[in-house]
Amino acid sequence: MTAELWVQLGEAMPVLLRAMLINIQLLLALIALGLVTGVFVALIEVYAPRPAAALALAYEWFFRGVPELVLLFLFYFGLTQMGMDISPFFAAVLALGFRSSGYQSQIFRGAIQSIPPGQLMAARSLGMGSLKAIRHVVLPQALRLSIPPWSNEFSAVFKDTTLAYGIGVVEIVRQARYMSVRNFPLTLPVFIAVALLFLVLTYLGNWGLGRLEQRLRVPGLESRAEREEARAL
Repeated sequence: MTAELWVQLGEAMPVLLRAMLINIQLLLALIALGLVTGVFVALIEVYAPRPAAALALAYEWFFRGVPELVLLFLFYFGLTQMGMDISPFFAAVLALGFRSSGYQSQIFRGAIQSIPPGQLMAARSLGMGSLKAIRHVVLPQALRLSIPPWSNEFSAVFKDTTLAYGIGVVEIVRQARYMSVRNFPLTLPVFIAVALLFLVLTYLGNWGLGRLEQRLRVPGLESRAEREEARAL
C-alpha cells in the first residue's frame, strides 16, 4: 500500500465505523428476537404436549434449513408483494432473528434438559406450580449454562449481519463496496479494514461473554462438559 492509499483509508474509516454501527444495531435486534423466541420454542419442545412440540420442531427445522439469503428475500420481497410496507433493516431483523431462534432453541433445549428432573420435582413439592417452577428454578440455571454455546451463536449472527447487504441495507460491506467502486485501488485495504473490525469486535464480544460466564458460575452446578473438563485438568 502506498502512502496515498493509507491516507485515503484513514479518511474512509469514519464512514466505515458509522456503517459498522448498522451491523451492531442489526446484531442487537436480531439476537434479542432470537433469544426470546428461542427460549419460548425450547420450552414448548420440552414441556408442551406432543402436538405443540411437533409444531415447535417444525418451526426450528424450517428456519435452520432455509439459507439466510433466501429468508431475507422471503421476508423483504415477499412481505412487500403482499402489500406490507417493510424497511430492509426490519426485514433483515425478522429474517435473521427468526433463523437465529432456530439455533438458539437447540442451545436452550439442551440446557433445560441438562437440569436434573429432581429439581423441578422438589420445586413442585414446595408448592410451586409448573410455570413458576420452570421460571424460578429451571430457566435461571438453563440460561447460565447456555452462555458458552451461545457465544458461538453470537459470533455467527454477527457475521451474518453482512448478508443484509443483499436487500439494500447500507451496512459496512455495502459501504466498503461503494468505496471500492469509486476508488478501485482502495478495494483491498478497505476490505482488510472491514475484516479487522469484525475480528476485534467478535473477540471483544466473546471475551465479554466469557467474563459473564465466570461471574455467574456456581460451584457444584456446572454443566456436564464443564465437570468433565475440570476432571481432565
